[in-house]
Amino acid sequence: MKQFAVIGLGRFGASVARTLAKMGYEVLAVDDDEEMINNIADEVTYVAQANVLDERALKSLGLRNFDAVIVAIGQEVKASILVTVMLKEMGVSKIVAKANDDLHGRVLQKVGADIVVFPEREMGIRVAHSLTSRNIIDQIHLSPEYSIAEMVAPSHFIGKSLTESALRQKYGITVMAIRRGEDIIISPEAKQVIQKGDILLVIGSDAKLESIGE
Repeated sequence: MKQFAVIGLGRFGASVARTLAKMGYEVLAVDDDEEMINNIADEVTYVAQANVLDERALKSLGLRNFDAVIVAIGQEVKASILVTVMLKEMGVSKIVAKANDDLHGRVLQKVGADIVVFPEREMGIRVAHSLTSRNIIDQIHLSPEYSIAEMVAPSHFIGKSLTESALRQKYGITVMAIRRGEDIIISPEAKQVIQKGDILLVIGSDAKLESIGE
């Protein structure tokens, strides 16, 4: 079973830890605040109260044995950078770090973070897209121009097969899955007919994703 460690149990860190635990993975939640630890203790596999800026305390957690460590330290830029450096030196195989802005993100990448995330920015983008598109339910940005989106099947596609809808040919959009009630159709065939109420999981450019919902 995969093991994950989350350092920093603010809103972002606690959400990641709880979600991973609900998915069935072993999760170690780490923070120096006893109240934060107590709030999540019953929902994850392990908890540890530790000052992660103390290198000996950090090493004692055995983090190099985990599949990934998420550095979710809040607004303390210096602390997140120092922890990332120490984790890299310890030989942690995969480090995911939260950044507050572009400069913070670039520094985290240079000192060893394998993946840098911008939770506030990404949430803002997702909310904006959900407000301006009638069909998009949720959206994950892969780059400044491309996204994976969950969207309600547009009315003008209902009753048509994926081939007839020409999503790939006309819009350059690929349907990766269809959620139909309680069922999920993975990698649907070209002859699959889109039905009313279907939720499509698609990948494509942001401009095209917005245009098919108009």
